[in-house]
Amino acid sequence: MAEPEFHIAQINIAAMRYPIDHAEMAPFAAQLESVNALADASPGFVWRLQDESGDATSINAYTDENILINMSVWSSIDALFEFSYRSAHAAPLRARKQWFTPMKEAVVALWWVKAGHIPDTDEGVARLDHLRQHGSSAHAFTFKNRFAAPQS
Repeated sequence: MAEPEFHIAQINIAAMRYPIDHAEMAPFAAQLESVNALADASPGFVWRLQDESGDATSINAYTDENILINMSVWSSIDALFEFSYRSAHAAPLRARKQWFTPMKEAVVALWWVKAGHIPDTDEGVARLDHLRQHGSSAHAFTFKNRFAAPQS
């Protein structure tokens, strides 16, 4: 089977209720290593944003240091969806209100990238901003309003 010409990239952000090293964030922080390992081993996983520690909690893409950023690339939307909502990742996702304040604007954006392209945080933030300003389009979209991969 041929490698897909396009992969799906995603960014998601969250506003922490407390600094990452605060005792209230300990249950969240304790899950990072296992959730990241699960992502790395999941079918369709290509890449995820991380620093030397193996997670992205120290990467600041926003001036507000309480905003955590997560980015990854997957071989397909279905692979990303399976990991996000049908794996052990779903439990901490359901518990997110313990650690993160709800945000009024979109916190997740998806977009297609050429296979082999690794987006940087500026690209991810720009895609999320575009979604927030213009709604779902082929440039940035959501799981609920998906767009097909470009035709070469």
